[in-house]
Parts: sequence; C-alpha cells; structure tokens
Amino acid sequence: MSGISARPDRAPKVLVVDDDEAVRESIGMVLRAAGYAVQTATDGEQALEQFQEGRIDLLLLDLGLPVKTGWEVFERISTDFPTIPIIIMTGLSDQQFTALSAGASVLMEKPLDVVSLLRCIKELLAEPVEKRANRMRGHGRDFRRVPPASWFSTNDSPSVPV
Repeated sequence: MSGISARPDRAPKVLVVDDDEAVRESIGMVLRAAGYAVQTATDGEQALEQFQEGRIDLLLLDLGLPVKTGWEVFERISTDFPTIPIIIMTGLSDQQFTALSAGASVLMEKPLDVVSLLRCIKELLAEPVEKRANRMRGHGRDFRRVPPASWFSTNDSPSVPV
C-alpha cells in the first residue's frame, strides 16, 4: 500500500465536500456502511481547514461550492498535498478536460453511481503514490470520467441523487 493509503489499523478517512446537506448525508451513509471514516465540509474554506487539522486519505470534492470554489480547493490541496487522491464530483457539464489537465484522479458526474463511487475510492486508495504524482505532473494517462447515473438505467447500480 502507498503512504497515503490508510494504515491497516484504521479505516481510510474520506473528506466529503458538498454544499448540499442531502448529498453529504447520503454519501456519508454509503461510505460509512462500506467501512470508511467520513468527515464532511459545506464549503471550500471548511474543506481547507479540515485538511490542515488531520490526515485525510481521499478527497471527494464538489465543484459548486460557496466561499471558495471546488477548483480553488483542488488547486490548494493538490499543491500542498500532491499525492492525495481527489475525486471531483459535479453536475456541471464540460468539466472533463479541465479535470484531466488539472491532474484530478476521477471526474464523477452527478447523480453519482454508488457502485462506481465505491470502486473508484477503493482503487485510488490502493494506487501507488508514484502513479498519482505522475498524474499531477501531467504524465499519467489514467484519468477516469464516470458519467452520471441514470434513473432509467437497466443496471441495478444505486445512485445518489443530486
């Protein structure tokens, strides 16, 4: 396991940042049920404060935040903690190329597919630090875009409506 991944004696800590309370609560319940420790923040400033207060293993970051935007938070976190895996979640269109060029690990479009979210988190936490560092430097070609979950899909994947 990489240096960022959680130690075997503690659950990986995920910071969920979204200004929508229902989204934070829904994602928090799903992640806790999957064995993750969850912290939440309602805006960009709170996210940065929580990052400074304690070890975060993965950041789940909405783009449409008050106080500081998701992209402002992304820039600060990826500068200060360049090997932290960051999943961008958004309802905004046309963010794929911005996320790719910024070095984001994953761009998930809302509504989120819970199965895909859990799979991405597990894979990112197991990913070697060097791979994340290469992606941040623009050398990684393993960026993932997860399209929005469809309520009318024929698969059985649950989604988090946002």
